[in-house]
Amino acid sequence: MDGTDGLRAFIGCFTTRGGPGIVQASVHPRTGALSVTGTVTTVPDPSYLASGRSERGPVLYCVSETSRGAVAGFDVSGPLPRPLGAPVPTGSADPTHLTVCHDHLVTADYGSGSVTVLPLASDGTPLAPSSVLLHEGSGPNLERQSAPHAHQVVRDPSGTWVLSVDLGTDSVRVCSLDPGTGQLRLHDVMDLPPGTGPRHLVFHPRSDHAYVLGELRPTVTVCRWDSAAGVLRPAGECHLFPDGAGVPVQPSAPVVSPDGRHLWAAVRGTDSIAVLSLDETGEAVRLATSVSCGGRWPRDLTLHPSGRRLYAANEYSGDVTWFDLDTTGVPRRAGSLTVPAASNVLFV
Repeated sequence: MDGTDGLRAFIGCFTTRGGPGIVQASVHPRTGALSVTGTVTTVPDPSYLASGRSERGPVLYCVSETSRGAVAGFDVSGPLPRPLGAPVPTGSADPTHLTVCHDHLVTADYGSGSVTVLPLASDGTPLAPSSVLLHEGSGPNLERQSAPHAHQVVRDPSGTWVLSVDLGTDSVRVCSLDPGTGQLRLHDVMDLPPGTGPRHLVFHPRSDHAYVLGELRPTVTVCRWDSAAGVLRPAGECHLFPDGAGVPVQPSAPVVSPDGRHLWAAVRGTDSIAVLSLDETGEAVRLATSVSCGGRWPRDLTLHPSGRRLYAANEYSGDVTWFDLDTTGVPRRAGSLTVPAASNVLFV
């Protein structure tokens, strides 16, 4: 047993691409296998999910990644998700990622190149936006970087800062969030090489390093993180395909093991999971090997709370495939669940 009895998985899907919405699944405590137990169909394109807590218990949040962007909340303290009111408009286009910080919901808005803050009521219900921070800039890729495209927003491990990763401007912005007013303020910016197209970042479990995955340049940028100063700075780079992939690739999601020894990156195009080794400092990164993602177009990777399994949301093949992990860090395929247009997996 992993000590995770009663654990549930929620799977976000693109409804405009044939997905059912948000799928709820039970998680087998020994094998990690997923089994569908319910579906939420009320929100269009709930492509990314996040969790929080209210006075009543756990809450599930999702973006509605549409041109008329919105977020929605669900009370998941019972057997099935219960909507916390109607979806709330963000006033921004194509929110693609979200996180909870200081009793606020924060979204990364890909289409409008912004970050939006929405206060949360005591029962977890999202309220109207309190702050919108517009990004500025562009990059050399005229097709993908003609304007800002905020792709991810994440709270740093100290809980002090909100970082937004912008694919369009080749940058990561560090912001402060005033918990009283819900105002987001720019604190610092880390620039990346032009054309990197950063998509997501993940922190080392020791919290002194972060790893930024490039979507347009298939690289992992190693960064030093100073939480006291709120400063992120590049310290090195590892190419996912040092000899060329042979096909166009779009890396999508990085995950770091709880012991800080391995980093996994989903790679669309080669339909693979790159396995990278980290040294004891967290600063030296080496590409060790690559394995099949078990499907096509892996949009996201999620680690099981035990750290012993990895789940790939394979959008084009319409499945969630899971892998067993051991001390080598090499994922071994263990099973899959059919979920059309799967985009993200969250454990609650």
